[in-house]
Amino acid sequence: MEKFALLSVSDKTGIVAFAQSLVDEFGFTLLSTGGTASLLRDNGIHVTDVSDHTGFPEMMDGRVKTLHPKIHGGLLCLRDNDEHQRAAAEHQIKMIDLVVVNLYPFEDTVAKSGVSLEEAIEQIDIGGPSMLRSAAKNHNDVTVVCDPIDYNRVVDAMRSGEGLLSLRKELALKVFLKTSAYDGAISEFLSSQYRSGPDLDEISGFPETLDLKVKKSMVLRYGENPHQQASLYGDLLDHFTQLQGKELSYNNILDISASAYLIGEFERPTVAILKHTNPCGVSSADDLDIAWERAFETDRQAPFGGIIVVNNTIDVSLAEKIGEIFCEVIIAPGFTDSALSLFERKKNLRLLVSKSGFGAETLREYRTVPGGLLAQDRDQKRINPKEFDIVTERQPTELEWRSMLFGWKVVRHVKSNAIVYAGDERTLGVGAGQMSRVDSSRIAVWKAGEAGLSLEGSSVASDAFFPFADGLIAAAEAGATAAIQPGGSVRDEDVIAAANEKGMTMVFTKNRHFKH
Repeated sequence: MEKFALLSVSDKTGIVAFAQSLVDEFGFTLLSTGGTASLLRDNGIHVTDVSDHTGFPEMMDGRVKTLHPKIHGGLLCLRDNDEHQRAAAEHQIKMIDLVVVNLYPFEDTVAKSGVSLEEAIEQIDIGGPSMLRSAAKNHNDVTVVCDPIDYNRVVDAMRSGEGLLSLRKELALKVFLKTSAYDGAISEFLSSQYRSGPDLDEISGFPETLDLKVKKSMVLRYGENPHQQASLYGDLLDHFTQLQGKELSYNNILDISASAYLIGEFERPTVAILKHTNPCGVSSADDLDIAWERAFETDRQAPFGGIIVVNNTIDVSLAEKIGEIFCEVIIAPGFTDSALSLFERKKNLRLLVSKSGFGAETLREYRTVPGGLLAQDRDQKRINPKEFDIVTERQPTELEWRSMLFGWKVVRHVKSNAIVYAGDERTLGVGAGQMSRVDSSRIAVWKAGEAGLSLEGSSVASDAFFPFADGLIAAAEAGATAAIQPGGSVRDEDVIAAANEKGMTMVFTKNRHFKH
């Protein structure tokens, strides 16, 4: 009895070798379409076009080719059901025992910058999901494969004759997870393009219905605390390679994410030290050793058990300096062999190589609330000093500009209320997460004092406006000569007047950076 396998794939990885095995080892007759059929023929494999099998021509630019009873009847027919078999015989429907389909790359298409709605719609696969679902529904009789990674598993199971039904069940589940995620990606994209309601041409930006299906990538030992269970979902780990150390914890992953976003602000060689997602020391310099010293000087206590991230290769000189303190994770784009040899002595220390950026400007953040989720764009708007306003009588010096811009890059990564005192490409004092902005400023000043760092001539960066002049006056009394803040308070004129009286220069950025 003739056995049919239907192959129609967008991702052609491994399909030729798999098809050859189906023909040579298992005697399948291959049905195929379009580019898949051409590829197999070019490699000397006999293929029957689906249109020849159905007796119905492909049409409408290939939109209609596999949506036919001879395809779906061959997939859905129950082999042990006499009525099904009589219907199949009456209508000359042949059984299709194996289906290999992967879908048009819709998700990859809409992820591209500037993709048009028309381009996206053309990548919505109709026949592929239909065949996959038909085959998966009838997985007791039909083997369905939607991922090239499973080709060898199917061949091995057919060779041995063992475990094929169990594998079919697994592959069927994989199909339904895949098609569900695929449909979710389509609905989310179209929802982001059209607002629901009478005017479907109005851009919304956020989908009306949020469909999140993200694969589990790691089961974590526990969450923030040992009594909390936790897992990691998604592809975060694709951006890093762990070279050594204990498995990552929930808190490590939060800190790693915060570190990656912070270090992405800087192009010059930069070192950042974070603790509980807050920067406690950041510096840029021509030399990473100098950047490390300045970052570490900001706070010599908080880095204990923290995260260190740099944007250049770590050599043995820097490794020796970092090795003097205990930290949980070190992240860098690379490590020299001698640096790795030194770190190997600390078996529990996690070393991560950062492989690629996050594309942060396109990411959204999700947070759970009782009964639902909050969703927002990440606060990753590029800093453009040309959009800032100098609101005081005195203009910034070149040094003050550098220190203000450096502080402004750091402050948006500090929990609100956030205050950062900065010098020339370095932090001097950081105040984070206080209920009062004045308290955050006091902590930053106190931290600088504890570190023995002078704030004379420094700049102060505030993530939100100074609601009263007292905060600015306190910064001036601490030694700051420049301030950078969003502005927008009803008392802006009072704050500007206080800055002028103290001889300070002040910049309004017109962008707030609350971080809760």
